Amino acid sequence: MEKSKKPAIRFKGFTDDWEQRKFYELYEKTSRKNDLTYGKNDIISVANMYYKSDSYITDERYLLTYNIFELGDIAFEGNRSKNYAHGRFVENTIGNGIVSHVFDVFKPIMNPYDVLFWKYAINSERLMGNILLRSTKASTMMTNLVASDFLQEEFLVPIYAEQKKIGAFFQHLDNLITLHQRKCDKLVNMKKAMLEKMFPKNGEKVPEIRFKGFTDDWEQRKLGELMNVTSVKRIHQSDWTSSGVRFLRARDIVSEAKNEEPDDYLYISEEKYIEYSAISGKVQVGDLLVTGVGTIGIPLLIRNSEPLYFKDGNIIWFQNNNIINGIFLYYSFWCKQIQDYISESAGIGTVGTYTIDSGKKTPISLPSISEQSKIGRYFVELDNLITLHQRKLEKLKNIKKAMLEKMFV
Repeated sequence: MEKSKKPAIRFKGFTDDWEQRKFYELYEKTSRKNDLTYGKNDIISVANMYYKSDSYITDERYLLTYNIFELGDIAFEGNRSKNYAHGRFVENTIGNGIVSHVFDVFKPIMNPYDVLFWKYAINSERLMGNILLRSTKASTMMTNLVASDFLQEEFLVPIYAEQKKIGAFFQHLDNLITLHQRKCDKLVNMKKAMLEKMFPKNGEKVPEIRFKGFTDDWEQRKLGELMNVTSVKRIHQSDWTSSGVRFLRARDIVSEAKNEEPDDYLYISEEKYIEYSAISGKVQVGDLLVTGVGTIGIPLLIRNSEPLYFKDGNIIWFQNNNIINGIFLYYSFWCKQIQDYISESAGIGTVGTYTIDSGKKTPISLPSISEQSKIGRYFVELDNLITLHQRKLEKLKNIKKAMLEKMFV
C-alpha cells in the first residue's frame, strides 16, 4: 500500500500532502574542523545536548580534531539502545560549539528551516529507524553511518508554516513535562529532607523539626520489645496459582514501593490460605511486611483487610496490633536510623539478608501516639502530592508519545 502523505492529526488550515524530499535536498555533510575558535568549554554533549564544562582535555591542540557543530546542525550518534536500534540523529538546539570527530555532522540547506520541527522529526525512531537500518553498518559496540546512503534516503516534509506549528506544539509539551518533572523532583527531595529532620538522628532524643505543641523526648525502643516479629509457614511453589488469595514475594513489595506493576501476580488457593494462616496467623491492617532478601528493608504497610499471604523468610512480618500508628511505623522504616541498622545487620557480602532476629532488634524512636499520627498524615499528604504530579507527568508523556505518532507522517 502506498504510504499516506498526510498525518492523522493536523492544525487547522493545513490540508496539502507533505512533500517527498531526498535528504541531500535537506542537509549536506560537513567536515568543518575547529581552528581553535572554540575551546574546551564549547564542547557539546551530543547524547544530552549541553555544553560539557567538565571535559578532560590536557592538550589544546587536540581540539583541532573536533568538528564544528552549529545551531540547527544534526549529528549522528551510533550507540545502539532499546529505543534506537541503529543509532540516532540529534539536532543542535543550544548554540554553536564543537563535537568529537567520531560524530558525523550535517548542516541544513533547506530554506526556510524550523529548528524545533526537525528536533523532533530527526530524532524519531519511528520515522528514522528504517532509514538508518538501510544507511548504517554495524560494528562491535555501535553503528557507523554511511553518509552517501543516508543522503539518498527520502523523508516527507510539510511546508514551513506547518513545521513551525508542529515544532512549537512539541516544545510547549516538553516545557510542561519539564515543569511537572521539576515539581515532582522538588517534592521527592522535600520528602527525603523531612524524613531526616522529622525523625531523631542516631543518639538524639528529639527531631530537628516538630509540629507545634510537642516537646517531650522520643522513647528509644526495639521493635521486638513491642510486637511479635515473625514470618509465615513455608508454602511450596507448586501451590502457587493464577487466582485466589494474593501471594507476595519480596520483589513484589519492591515494585509497589516504586509504584510499578509486578512482573506477574501470584496467588494461592483459598483452601491453602485457610490451612496455612491457621498455623501462622492472618496479616492485619496496620501490620508491616519488610523485605528480607534482594533489595532489603523495603516496607509494605497493610492498609486493608483483604486476605494476603507471602513468601516465608524472604519477608519479615511485624505484627503491630495497633501498638504503633501503622503509617508512622511505615515511614519510620524509610528514615536513616532504621535503614542504617538494616544495612549494618545484613553484614558484609554480595547478598545481604534482613532476618527475623534482626527485625526484633530493629531500633525505633517513638513519640506520643498523637505526634505519630500527625507525622504519618504529613507524609501521606506529601506522597499523595508526589503521586499526583507523577500521574500528570505520565499523562503528558503519553500525550507526547501519541502525538509523535499522529502528527508526523
